[in-house]
Amino acid sequence: MSDITPSDTQTRAIIAIRDWFQNHTVEQQVFRLFGYAGTGKSTVLKFALDDLGLAHHTDDVPGVVTATFTGKAALVLRRKGTPARTIHSLIYSVIEATEEEIEEAQKRISQAEIDARSLAGFERTTAEAAIEAMRQTLRDMKKPRFDLNPDSAAASAKLIVLDEVSMVGEEMARDLMSFKRPILVLGDPGQLPPIKGEGAFTQATPDIMLIEIHRQAAESAIIRLATLAREGRPIGFGQYDDHAWKMRAADVTPQQALRGGQVICGRNATRFQLNNALRQAAGYGGSFLPTGPNEKIICLKNQNDLGLINGMFLSLADIIDEGSLYFSAVVTDEDGNSIGTPTRDGKPGRLLLYKGHFEDHVALDPHRHDRDWRDKKKLAEATFGWAITCHKAQGSQWENVIVWDDGLGRTEQDRRRWMYTAITRAERGLVILA
Repeated sequence: MSDITPSDTQTRAIIAIRDWFQNHTVEQQVFRLFGYAGTGKSTVLKFALDDLGLAHHTDDVPGVVTATFTGKAALVLRRKGTPARTIHSLIYSVIEATEEEIEEAQKRISQAEIDARSLAGFERTTAEAAIEAMRQTLRDMKKPRFDLNPDSAAASAKLIVLDEVSMVGEEMARDLMSFKRPILVLGDPGQLPPIKGEGAFTQATPDIMLIEIHRQAAESAIIRLATLAREGRPIGFGQYDDHAWKMRAADVTPQQALRGGQVICGRNATRFQLNNALRQAAGYGGSFLPTGPNEKIICLKNQNDLGLINGMFLSLADIIDEGSLYFSAVVTDEDGNSIGTPTRDGKPGRLLLYKGHFEDHVALDPHRHDRDWRDKKKLAEATFGWAITCHKAQGSQWENVIVWDDGLGRTEQDRRRWMYTAITRAERGLVILA
C-alpha cells in the first residue's frame, strides 16, 4: 500500500470506519461502505483494516473473517491474498434428506393418489390440492437445506467483512446478523440485486457513499460507459477508445465474437442460443457434449472436497460418454490444477459430470433436474460457458467482455442495473452488442 495515498474522501471513510468499530458497534452492528465502480472501496478497506490493526481470523487468534455471496468472488479475493469464503459456507451447515425419507414421501403421495380416485366433487378437489402440496414438499426435500452453524467462525470473529453484497437477500442478512458480530459491508447499489427480491444491505442508506471516481478510473471508457448505464443515459453506437465499442449485433459474426472475450447476456434462452452458435463457430457443434480441452466449461456447483467452485471455468480432456446421465473426463481448473483423486499410478483422476445442463442446450426439459435429483447429487455439475448470464458473472471480471444486450429488465431500474453490472465485468476491453 506504500505506493497508494488515500484521497480526502477515502481518508474520511477510513476514519469513520475506525470510529464505528471502536465506539459504536453495540448500537450499530452493520457499517455500510458503498461506492460505484472506480471509487476505491477496496483501497478504503485495506487502509481501514490496517488502521485498526486487525489480521485475518484464525482458530487461535480472532480477527477478520471475509465472505462473499459467490464462490467465484471468494476465489478472486483469495488469489489476491485475502482469505475469503462464501457466506453460505461461513454460516450454514448443509442438511440433506436421506434417500429413505425421499422414498417414504413418494410412497405417501402414491397412496394419496390411489385414495383420491374414489372421491368425487369438492372432496376430490381438496384431495388433489393436498397431493400437489405433498409434491411440492417432495421437490423441496430433494434440494439441500441450510441450517445455521453455531460453531461458525462468524461467532468468534472480531469483524465480519462482506464483499459484493448486492445479491445478499433478507433471510441471509438476518442469519448473518444473528451471530451478533460487527459487520462491515462493501456494496455497489448500481449492481444487480438477488434474483428474487432486493438486496438487504443495499436498500438502507450507506454510512459512507464513495462517488468520486479515481483519476485513473475516470480515464477508462469502461467506467464512463458504466456510469452512463447506471444513470440511465443512452449509450450510442460507436468507438469510445481503443478498447471499447458499441456495435450492432447483426454486424458481428460468431467467429468474431469468439475473439472478443467472455460473452455476457441477460436471459437463459439467449445463453443457450449463443452457446450453440459460438460452439458451432469454434468447430464443436457436432455433439451436445463437450469434445475437448478448448471448450469453455463453467462449474455450477460448489464441491469443496474436490476444489470445485460455482462460477469457476474448467478444462476437460479425455471425455468418455458413460451412459444416459453422465460422462467422465480428466478435469483441470483455471490455474491448471487437476480436479479429482489421482489414480494409484499417479495419473490424473477422472470426474463424473452430469449431462443434463449440456442437454438443455439441445432440448430444454423443465422436469429433468427434479427427475434426476438422486443421481445428480453424486455428480459434478457444469455447462457450456462460452456465454453466461450477468447474474452468473457477478463477482467475476475478465480482461475482455462482450455484453450481448438482449433486452433483459422489466423496469428502467432493472435495465440500468443489468447493463451497469455487465459492463463492469470488463477490465480492459469491452464490446456492447445491441
